[in-house]
Amino acid sequence: MTSGGDAAGMNPAIKAAVDHARHLSMRPYVVYDGLEGLIDGKIEEPSRNLTNELIYRGGTLLRSSRSKRFFQYEYRKQAYEHLKAKGIEKLIIMGGDGSFRALNDFYNDFEVPFAGIPATIDNDIASTDYCLGVDTAQNVILNCIDSIRDTAQSHHRAFVVETMGRDCGYLAMTTALCSSADICIVPEIPYDLDSIYRRLSPQIEEGIGYIIAVVAEGTRVAQYLTRWLNEKTGMDTRLTVLGHVQRGGSPTARDRLMATRFATRAVEALHKGNNNQIMVYRDGSYATTSLNAVAGQKYSVNPEIIDLCRELSC
Repeated sequence: MTSGGDAAGMNPAIKAAVDHARHLSMRPYVVYDGLEGLIDGKIEEPSRNLTNELIYRGGTLLRSSRSKRFFQYEYRKQAYEHLKAKGIEKLIIMGGDGSFRALNDFYNDFEVPFAGIPATIDNDIASTDYCLGVDTAQNVILNCIDSIRDTAQSHHRAFVVETMGRDCGYLAMTTALCSSADICIVPEIPYDLDSIYRRLSPQIEEGIGYIIAVVAEGTRVAQYLTRWLNEKTGMDTRLTVLGHVQRGGSPTARDRLMATRFATRAVEALHKGNNNQIMVYRDGSYATTSLNAVAGQKYSVNPEIIDLCRELSC
């Protein structure tokens, strides 16, 4: 099942989990509409046709939801009755730490073990260096910035590009570095507009008549920065909010491979009785970790990436 915000890589992970479960002589089911679907009994055996269509599709064909009902015992009990009626004994959930906590509550009530696969384009889950959907989102953003750069150069304009990232600036930082942006503003780094202007002044005077700024949505300064650039540089400055376009798109090769590795390990963990583990990728290796190491813990972007971006924030 998939939960919370959708992310490219979810569909390949579903396919890999279903295929590997069958390989181990387990009987897989899929849950539609996330936690809400679990409550309402939207549970089916996956057809071969469904799994054949998954590998190249973005988002999640199982659909997703956020559920307030699931945090009430009566609805969790209703979900459990649906599972019991079908003989389902274990669950795999793709999502963030809120989704993992929800299934942990479910385990405490009814002892249904689970495995978690980190999936969020913000890449802000503790204990893992990578979450499904991140590489695809980065490539979507880079394609957009490259296209914006063409028109910025043609019209001598400045562009402010707002990426997703409520509390985490990972997407903004990595895409700013990869696109050679002039400015990067994220929650993790204090910024200094006066210093930024002094740094960019020689560039403007030399006739490089465009500026690209990448801003994480969590800073809430995109509109202000757009006005500031217009007034300070005299350039016609436009704001582009990428929004949910970052969630879409066919998953990249990396996301397909990560999805397959995460999903097969999740199935194997449950098959071996290693219950309530979260799949993680850390320091170049795959591993599992406890829910307590993930849920409610603060994620920190790699300090080396932060240091590289400081020069774009001042």
